[in-house]
Amino acid sequence: MVCVRTPYVCMPSLVSETQFAKPKLMSFQFNPLHGSSFSRIHQKTSSKSKLFTTISSSPSSVPTVKPEPELEVDSQGEKFDWYAQWYPIMLVCDLDKRVPHGKRVMGLDIVLWWDRNENTWKVFGDACPHRLAPLSEGRIDQWGRLQCVYHGWCFNGSGDCKFIPQAPPDGPPVHTFKKACVAVYPSTVHHDIVWFWPNSDPQYKDIITRKQPPTIPELDDPSFIKLTGCRDIPYGYEILIENLMDPAHVAYAHYGIIRTRPPEVKADREGGCPVELSVKKLSIDGFLGDQDQYGTNKFIAPCVSYAYSSPVIDKGEGIVSSDGTEKPPSRQQKAVLVFFCIPVSPGRSRLIWVFPQNFGIWIFKVFPRFLTHLGVNMVVDSDLYLLHLEERKIMDIGLANWQKACFVPTKSDAFVVGFRRWLKKYAGGQVDWRGKYSGALPRTPPREELMDRYWSHVVSCRSCSAAYNRFNALEVVLQFASLASIGIATATKQNVKVMVAVAVLCFAGSKWLAHFIYKNFHYHDYNHALH
Repeated sequence: MVCVRTPYVCMPSLVSETQFAKPKLMSFQFNPLHGSSFSRIHQKTSSKSKLFTTISSSPSSVPTVKPEPELEVDSQGEKFDWYAQWYPIMLVCDLDKRVPHGKRVMGLDIVLWWDRNENTWKVFGDACPHRLAPLSEGRIDQWGRLQCVYHGWCFNGSGDCKFIPQAPPDGPPVHTFKKACVAVYPSTVHHDIVWFWPNSDPQYKDIITRKQPPTIPELDDPSFIKLTGCRDIPYGYEILIENLMDPAHVAYAHYGIIRTRPPEVKADREGGCPVELSVKKLSIDGFLGDQDQYGTNKFIAPCVSYAYSSPVIDKGEGIVSSDGTEKPPSRQQKAVLVFFCIPVSPGRSRLIWVFPQNFGIWIFKVFPRFLTHLGVNMVVDSDLYLLHLEERKIMDIGLANWQKACFVPTKSDAFVVGFRRWLKKYAGGQVDWRGKYSGALPRTPPREELMDRYWSHVVSCRSCSAAYNRFNALEVVLQFASLASIGIATATKQNVKVMVAVAVLCFAGSKWLAHFIYKNFHYHDYNHALH
């Protein structure tokens, strides 16, 4: 099993480890990345105040841990506007141009559809102005318009109503009234992801010319292959980001699934050890974090957690030029983790992952995408339930009391503390839902429903849904072959033993395949006590 190397861990995949050289990303220094939209953090010239990387809420029975002053925080009185940001919706590769797609982001119900008249993806409010029926349940008609299937109203790419079947042709043109229009959100395709601006006011129509989504250089580099996927998560945005910024939990919560770098001295079975994390810069745009010699993490507010490393020089053979001299190899191997964490609603979030790497490219070009999703989904599931319950405990004590309730005395929590500081200082302490919700979290369903993969991933992933359909079809074929073999043996009375053996094998194969489908596309539990 080969690993997609990261600054913290090895992500599982299903390719032989000996097929290509891998960069050793766990034993060298990292260089700061220039040219990204995050560089504004380094250019702030306003007054700074020193804060601590870690915090302690020590009760009287616990000795006070003296934190180390490391973190520079921009003290300028800026306030983060949650509705003046670009938000990712879906990977383009998972979208079907034939149908509209309904999603929820920042508490807004939106519909994403392909406007073939303008050759672009459009994002509308997911409500027909007639009776508020969801347009995501509609269709795209023969003229390329989005049609509501409740009463047939049709809308063009600008949100204008072009046809109301119930309006008499010789009557007033009610379809031209402003109230007949659909809310249209600015949208763009960036890094092969559809993004939208969550404000339909016409003044933001050309917002893309003034502000762009955050740029990750490796995602625009054609020398990198990108392993991508998306999943809906049954816990909130804050918990999702914290979890992805916390390398210390990997050895324990994902034991036996993700391989971590073993310490020189193992203090326990899992090999947990001190993790030297520090947050160097923090501003309204996010923060820059450093994991000693292992990696660099950037939080680009509000959605991006970006972990990267310096490239490793490939030690392959040099190239002999035409003049007979040998040129040293110049290939640099690099792997990156990019997580897009999307606020959906209280207790709900969405994760889009993109893992760029510039080595082993030919393997992953022929490697089925759905197989990599099986591994990533197992990682997500192995700590999903405990994070769902953790969020409820935090909500019980109140978001404002997080620092008092959580004891975080070590540097391994520096990124989580940095995020909480950013959230409190600039962003109001939580996502601004603009009064859409009471603040209560959704109910906790049975474990099997909570961790269901089908509705949270498979139905919206073209690779996994195709594989799911193929496996189900194969299961039916095996069941039919089993019955057919018995029928042939009974009717012909020839080769009875052979036909019965074929029937048994086909039946056993169908049962095994049914178990495989359920475990990989529906529900795969993870019992930490037994691992």
